Amino acid sequence: MTLTVLSDHAATRLDEAHVESGDLWIGKSALEDTTGWVLKPEGMCNGPICVPIPAGDAGRYVSDDAVNVSAFWQRLDKPVARSVDGTVWVLGEGAADRMLALQSLDAPDFTLPHLDGEEVSLSNFRGKKVLLASWASW
Repeated sequence: MTLTVLSDHAATRLDEAHVESGDLWIGKSALEDTTGWVLKPEGMCNGPICVPIPAGDAGRYVSDDAVNVSAFWQRLDKPVARSVDGTVWVLGEGAADRMLALQSLDAPDFTLPHLDGEEVSLSNFRGKKVLLASWASW
């Protein structure tokens, strides 16, 4: 059965994946293309970051030719969702990951008239905390 896995890394259709006891197992050869993670002796690695597989519970995460991606994702405190029939899986990003991404975003600059008529630009407040309140009548 072909499964579809959606992650922040890719949308992948897999023939070398299966569902067992409600968990998603992906073949080791498809792991990196699907998730961006690679199984190494030191654990699951994504670039320079490696997460060890618990020695006493290794069978829950790794078999001879596959990795339990849903269990690993949950170990990372990231959400996992699947379709009712188990053919589509979503490996989500954790809320902490999204918050880190938002911290680095810059709002686009704009200029509006102040109540006294003076033009004020958002860039005038660069480096300071700014609360933007907006309202629409529609």
